[in-house]
Amino acid sequence: MKNLLILFILAFSCNCMAGNNEPAHVIITAGQSNTDGRVPNDRLPDYIKTMATDTAFTTGAYKYCRIAQNRTDGKFRPFWPKSKRRAKPNTWGYDAITYYWLEQWWQEPFYVIKWAIGGTSIEPSNASDKSIHWSANPEWLANNTATSEKGRSLLLSFINDIDGCIDHTLSKLKNGYQIDAFLWHQGESDHAHGDKYYENLKAVVTYVRNHLSEKTGKDYSNLPFIFGTVAKKNKQYGSEVEAAMKRFAKEDKNAYLIDMSDAELMGDRLHFNQNSAEYLGKQMYEQIKAIR
Repeated sequence: MKNLLILFILAFSCNCMAGNNEPAHVIITAGQSNTDGRVPNDRLPDYIKTMATDTAFTTGAYKYCRIAQNRTDGKFRPFWPKSKRRAKPNTWGYDAITYYWLEQWWQEPFYVIKWAIGGTSIEPSNASDKSIHWSANPEWLANNTATSEKGRSLLLSFINDIDGCIDHTLSKLKNGYQIDAFLWHQGESDHAHGDKYYENLKAVVTYVRNHLSEKTGKDYSNLPFIFGTVAKKNKQYGSEVEAAMKRFAKEDKNAYLIDMSDAELMGDRLHFNQNSAEYLGKQMYEQIKAIR
């Protein structure tokens, strides 16, 4: 019995050591306002509120999640839900839920690279108020620069964010890193050009996968892409956009679409309320777990 106990302890120790030698997990996240997050922090789930350091839930830190959000210097900070809006930054989106549950699962430091700006389309001919776009059209990209460089391309900003993180932080990790999934919610601002959404979305995903493969030397052509539909109650809902999403998910075996057709919205009829944001975030977590 004593010998069996010793063998068990040795085996457990070896497994722990092997786990510690695994590459760090990395998630990349992008999209528009529902990805940036619009739910006030006082509506965070109680299990996240417990990590806050003030009674308004504006400050705090997750235990393991580190994020580089809309920055290109490659620096990560402990994650706490915060949008990039200067006027109302203390809001959260579905991804805050995803990261929470990933923490409970992985129980080790992991990294998030995120770029999200509200009111932005993929299609450049869609005249948004900011006139900045996610387009991967080669001609358009060749004639534009990243928004991080005061240009019009969100995609190039996202790529600069990714590259900065790889060059300055991820490439220096002792055990390396592995990008596990690409999370995305966007489409409201493309409702007027829904007939172009399939090709536009496919081009964005392909561009990111190809860039990651070239940048890292690893094959990311099958990187899981997890995204959600636009709620049918959304005043910018477009049936062609939803059809394009479904077509892409059907044709790409590594694309996973979450149905948000019946999602509850806030009073603006644009943004997920706390119930919908929590649901989408948990579903994205469950999808990551299912494909890992």
